[in-house]
Amino acid sequence: MQVPHQAFVVVADGRKMLFLRNDGDEEYPNLQVERVREQDNPPDRVQSTDAPGSTFSSVGNGRSSYEETDFHQLEEDRFAAQTAELLKKRAFNNDFEALVVIAPPQTLGELRKNYHKEVESRLIGELDKDLTGHSIADIEKALMRAD
Repeated sequence: MQVPHQAFVVVADGRKMLFLRNDGDEEYPNLQVERVREQDNPPDRVQSTDAPGSTFSSVGNGRSSYEETDFHQLEEDRFAAQTAELLKKRAFNNDFEALVVIAPPQTLGELRKNYHKEVESRLIGELDKDLTGHSIADIEKALMRAD
């Protein structure tokens, strides 16, 4: 994927986001970190306190159970929405003209739900990979390999 000079590259998952700027050229990105944000999000088993609820039906002998809320996933979705909000603010401030987003499929889906039109108009590419735990050099290589 060709990433223009000064393009904004966001690498995110449900707990961490990196805002990067390409100081290189389209062929050879040179990503510089502008901002890192990480959120503590313990596993769901730590955040949940009860077993899923259930209801007894007075008609017949039916029993219905409720699926337990996945608080960990809810928090990851909320973090993705906050990331999209930050992108909107930066777009309105004209902080970037071109945007590339790298995120795992679930996070990418949540981001897409929350993109503002102004962000969408600047989006030049997406890569559905989880690269938040990788080095900047690995992120650059993944971008160069992507179509």
